Amino acid sequence: MVSARFLIRTLAAVTISRAAFAADMPPPYPPPVPVPVQSSWYLRGDIGYGWESSNLQFLQNPLNATNFAFDHSSLANTPFLRGGIGYEANNWLRFETTAEYRFKSAINAFGQYTSGGTTFSEAYQGYLTSLVFLENAYVDLGTWAYLTPFVGAGVGGAYNSVFDLSETGFGAGSINGTGPTANKWNPAWAAYAGVAYNVTNNFKVELTYRYLNLGSVTDTIDCIGGCNPNSYRWNNLTSQDFMIGFRGQL
Repeated sequence: MVSARFLIRTLAAVTISRAAFAADMPPPYPPPVPVPVQSSWYLRGDIGYGWESSNLQFLQNPLNATNFAFDHSSLANTPFLRGGIGYEANNWLRFETTAEYRFKSAINAFGQYTSGGTTFSEAYQGYLTSLVFLENAYVDLGTWAYLTPFVGAGVGGAYNSVFDLSETGFGAGSINGTGPTANKWNPAWAAYAGVAYNVTNNFKVELTYRYLNLGSVTDTIDCIGGCNPNSYRWNNLTSQDFMIGFRGQL
């Protein structure tokens, strides 16, 4: 039979061995530290430059009768500033609300008409500015080497203003005149394509191309000395825009 003394010695040895083994084990791992959840809201800002164009239409007063027609017309290029707030729904879909101010773009136009066998020429000058408000949606197309291409579309409104419009006639008996400031709200829409550079997870720099449709605006010319004023409509105001901007998480 196994003696009681042997059992006691064996139990003591096992206990000591377990204690020594436990002393050699590494301490338990600390509990995981919660990772802060990145905000889905962000702010954006852009500076851009637009190549504007339109179809300038002569709207003759019904009380007048001429064969006036524009030979050419143009809008100068213009810089603009844009800002807004956005929300990332997931890794590929995001939405933004933006507002922008487009600085004045110079208006230039030239036209002719004939009267009594004589040809008369008229030049027009003025300025156009716009405020644009858009709701935009973008699809991010994946990220490669910190670069994320994207496409998007936007709808909203544009507040177009024509001011300092003047008419200068050439030749004896020609007509000169000026126009009041004209303002008009229009539906507006845009299409986007660009690429973002992920500086950090919370800050991105973007280079974007945008096609922007601003609607139209109409102004009149009041002749010096009095006349039946004719009107002039800038139809299909559009702009080819390039922007550089940033997005920063809130």
